[in-house]
Amino acid sequence: MTEATWPGPLAGLRVLDLTRVLAGPLATQFLGDLGAEIIKVEPPAGDETRNFAPFVGGESHYFVGLNRGKQSLVLDLRQEEGVAILRRLAARADVLVENFRPGVMERLGLGAASLMEANQRLIYCAISGFGQTGPLRDKPSFDIVTQALTGVLSVNGKEGAAPVKLGLPVGDMSGGIFGAIAILSALHERHATGRGRLIDISLYDGTMSLLGYLAQLAMLTGKDPAPMGSRHPSVVPYDGFPARDGTIIIACLADRFWPRLCDALGCPEMGADPRYATMALRREHRAEIEPRIAAITVTRTVAEWEERLAEHRRMGHVVLGVTSALNHPHAAARGMLAEVRHPTAGMLRLLGRPVKFPGAEQAPLQASPLLGEHGEEVLRELGLGEEELAGLRAKRVIGGR
Repeated sequence: MTEATWPGPLAGLRVLDLTRVLAGPLATQFLGDLGAEIIKVEPPAGDETRNFAPFVGGESHYFVGLNRGKQSLVLDLRQEEGVAILRRLAARADVLVENFRPGVMERLGLGAASLMEANQRLIYCAISGFGQTGPLRDKPSFDIVTQALTGVLSVNGKEGAAPVKLGLPVGDMSGGIFGAIAILSALHERHATGRGRLIDISLYDGTMSLLGYLAQLAMLTGKDPAPMGSRHPSVVPYDGFPARDGTIIIACLADRFWPRLCDALGCPEMGADPRYATMALRREHRAEIEPRIAAITVTRTVAEWEERLAEHRRMGHVVLGVTSALNHPHAAARGMLAEVRHPTAGMLRLLGRPVKFPGAEQAPLQASPLLGEHGEEVLRELGLGEEELAGLRAKRVIGGR
């Protein structure tokens, strides 16, 4: 294996992925990005997101975006033969990730205790909406529900208006991010102990943890932080301001930058005003400062402000749409876009890996799998012969398109 084909630091690690939709698939996709082999075990109908429009070459944009580089095995876990095969796979796996509601895997005879008794090195990661314990344990969870019940939704949107869900599904994504972190931590521990560990990841816990200083503010003051649009509760100015042809982002994160920013805006007298000299004072005078800046920024175009602010070493940027962001030269320079060939959809552009390893280029990304595309290959490695595979196909324990 050469440096150019290095799969990543998790090469040789086998992950059984029993997840669907977003949180679980995102966690396992991160592990796959790092070189792990991901075997996605799907029901006969496939991951629900395979049916989410729009489609390209018969494949859902949603599924393609969260399942790159995985192998797909269709397995009907409602049948005894399917459960038996899953147990055999788990006995040889390093990690199993599932995001069923608590209790589902136990009812299938595939609970953590049973699988980890057969494979003491198995790391079993259960991702659920509200976790394996607590009064909300059995409550169904969706991203907007998670945002609502953790307080995140309440701080998003404009002051005085109804709360607005974040555009990104931060509730679901928190499960994927913290799930991957937890699995990596358990792998490190396993090097010392030789034993796996059960992991309980909750979208609720992960999303609440992202409140950060807003949670601390609420605990300190006893009051709910209010939604502020794009503004910051402590930093002024910190917002989107109107330009002649769009919106310019201005953020002044230190007192020493304030006079320089005002010079760039063409209002040095505001930068010299002692009433605005410190962050705390500017916060007190927010209602005066922000309209004055807006009256200035609206007189020039976004491009003119970008150039002028750059000359004064003050950062100002346009608000990009997703397409423009993906086409930005920096996204290309950072390898955040990749082209892959899909068996039915042809050439596709995908997001690139978020983690980089300078000096050791990883192998190219691979497309998401067709339903059941790798099933028989995986099962042959498990030792199943052609006659046995034919029997399983006939009973629809395994399948695919």
